[in-house]
Amino acid sequence: MIINTGYSKKIVVLCLFLIAYCLVFLKLTQQTETEDPNMVSDVGGLMPTRVEKVVKGQEELKLVDIVNDAAEKDMKISIAGKMHSQGGHTYYPGSVVLDMTGYNKVLDLDVEKKTIRVQSGATWEDVQEAANQYGLAVKVMQSQNIFTIGGSLSVNVHGRDIRHGSLIETVNSFRLLKQNGDIINVSRTVNEEYFPLVIGGYGLFGVILDAEIQLTDDELYSMKTTKLPYDQYSEFFKKEVRGNQDVKMHLARISTAPDTFLKDMYITDYVQTEDQEAFKEYSELKGEEGTFVSKFMLGVSRKTDWGKNLFWDMQETYFTGKDGGRITRNNAMRSESKFMEYESSKDTDVLQEYFVPVDEFTSYIDDMREALKGEDLNLINITIRYVEENEDAVLSYAKEDMFALVLLINQKKSIDGEAETERVIRKMLDVTLNHNGSYYLPYYSYPSRKQMNAAYPRTQEFFESKRRLDPEEIFMNHFYEVYGK
Repeated sequence: MIINTGYSKKIVVLCLFLIAYCLVFLKLTQQTETEDPNMVSDVGGLMPTRVEKVVKGQEELKLVDIVNDAAEKDMKISIAGKMHSQGGHTYYPGSVVLDMTGYNKVLDLDVEKKTIRVQSGATWEDVQEAANQYGLAVKVMQSQNIFTIGGSLSVNVHGRDIRHGSLIETVNSFRLLKQNGDIINVSRTVNEEYFPLVIGGYGLFGVILDAEIQLTDDELYSMKTTKLPYDQYSEFFKKEVRGNQDVKMHLARISTAPDTFLKDMYITDYVQTEDQEAFKEYSELKGEEGTFVSKFMLGVSRKTDWGKNLFWDMQETYFTGKDGGRITRNNAMRSESKFMEYESSKDTDVLQEYFVPVDEFTSYIDDMREALKGEDLNLINITIRYVEENEDAVLSYAKEDMFALVLLINQKKSIDGEAETERVIRKMLDVTLNHNGSYYLPYYSYPSRKQMNAAYPRTQEFFESKRRLDPEEIFMNHFYEVYGK
């Protein structure tokens, strides 16, 4: 028998890494929370900040009292959900942080109108659990269901659905607690000025109390996985995905493995099946599966090039193996998220998201690959979704039909590490802007003001509206401090 010694060495290293990983994991799970309850940070952990206090928002009258009290004492208020925005969007030094996660009731579900009204601290999982029993599903949300409705509105999310673009399309109305303690109804026809400012407004105009959101029918899909080179993706998408009305959802990945860097791709399309009578067999909501393996392999890919190659090969094999499998819309929108949780004192994972026009994709990838030559950027994963043109929000990222590339980057927790990441990200963003692209705002403030103005032509209008509607600047966060002051 011939033994591949190179492969055997990889297996040995993999096993040793697994043992070390388990020991570190056990140590992390035994750690207690920080003793200082007023020291807060987002999921990235790069900006720990001392605030005045964190207040749980559970009753409407209490929220009004908190806002009025802060105004009287000339204090700042920041609004937090799950705190997955990176870059201090949910806190500010010395502010009162409203933790809205306890304000989470489902208030109404209208099966006939296919709408749901929920408090802003409710998560998409709460919405799914309420809607699923009636054969209803969400139209637009992130790929994971762990985020709050208020947080999702504040960043104007988008997801896998290619027939509905940004979340703002599916919002009928919401109630807003303003800086003066007043509560107003907001829709496209009532107090309409607030509608495109608050959605995608990062908590700068008030507290979203609850919202009415459109639902749709839950459906049974068949998963279709296709492997192809990156330079065929745009035409394939236009013809086989967007041009096929049976395709309802879409997700792609492009390789970050050194051997196939920004060249190989695989695509998963969710195609409505003709056999909807089989829907009930698949309608039970599923939990997360295979978290440990995914988490472990992601850990390996953070540390080594061969780990990145192996992780890409395993991902590709796994998803192509699901070709032809069936899944409901609700379950397709319950992607795993726990495997991405990562804690380390030395490094952290940060996200970037770039939007590029569909027809620019091939040349964009070529230029991005060239720009990253020689750069020491620990790029772990890139997923690609599609979002159609929508400029309803003042800070709209979808100036035309776009591919959205979500980049997962591992970086050092040090001054030098942050500076180096900022330099490379600004370089990547210049490439994106040169291809008529834009970028997503919920992440660390590495982009320059000039780059933000280029990506978001209505930036000045947005911040002028902030100062006019909240003249005392009661609602405050790091994002506003960096780009709006």
